[in-house]
Formats: sequence, C-alpha cells, structure tokens
Amino acid sequence: MLVTSLMGATDQRMSKMTYKRADRVADQIRMEVADILMRKIKDPRVHSVTVTGVEVTADLRIAHVFVTTMETGQAEQEVFAGLSKASGFVRAELGRRLTLRYLPEVIFKKDVSGLRGDRILRLLDGLHGQAEQVGTTPLSTEPHASDNTGSES
Repeated sequence: MLVTSLMGATDQRMSKMTYKRADRVADQIRMEVADILMRKIKDPRVHSVTVTGVEVTADLRIAHVFVTTMETGQAEQEVFAGLSKASGFVRAELGRRLTLRYLPEVIFKKDVSGLRGDRILRLLDGLHGQAEQVGTTPLSTEPHASDNTGSES
C-alpha cells in the first residue's frame, strides 16, 4: 500500500512539472487578446490579424504576443504600428478579464514560423523535382514490385 501511494505522488509531481503556470496563463492571454483584437480595437490599421501564440516570462511580467497578417510591405508595417499603439489598451482590457497579481506588459511580434515552413516546403519540392530529373526518387512512397507478398496469377 505504501508503495502505491508513493508512486501516485511521483506521478502527480511529474504531471505538474510538465505544464507550468506560465503556459496556462499564456494560453488564456492568447484567447483573450484574439477576442480583444477582433471585437474591441477600433483602429483601422489593425485588421486581418491572427494571434498565433503567446510566450510569457516565468515571472508573468512580459507577454510576447505572436501575430500574423495577410498584409505585406508598408501595409504590414502599418498593422504593427497600430498594434504597438493599441498595446496599452489591450493590457488594460486584459486587466479587466484576467485575475493576475501582475498584469504582463504586452509586446506584439511578427510570427515568422509560417514563412519558415513555406520556405522548407519549397526547398523540399525543389529537391524532389531535382531527384525526378536525375531519375531517382529519394522519398518514394510507392510499393516496389518485390514488396508484393500476395499470390497474383
């Protein structure tokens, strides 16, 4: 019996260590900021913005909010200028919605993970195209004739 209760306590500690409070707060901030940007912001520069993630420091004092937008070039810069201008309002609105001892400072950052993923896919497609020109298929998913184990007549 003692062994069972000790193992249960170990399992409990392990599950608590894998999911920190900062992660839970970051997830809640992500949902609230997305709602605030969609419903409350009146700045015409802030449109077509998607909140992709939030990273909060361990002391919950700073929240880095990662966003993407469909705009490019000068229009994208205007969107981020509008977000920067609205960060105080977003922080105040978070204060009304969340019950935290310290309200984190909100810093908006451009999320480039989607662009990196697109670049990697283009590179892989290019490699696959080069392999087809040479006549080899490095990542062939088609079954080989020698792989057939069934009896066909």
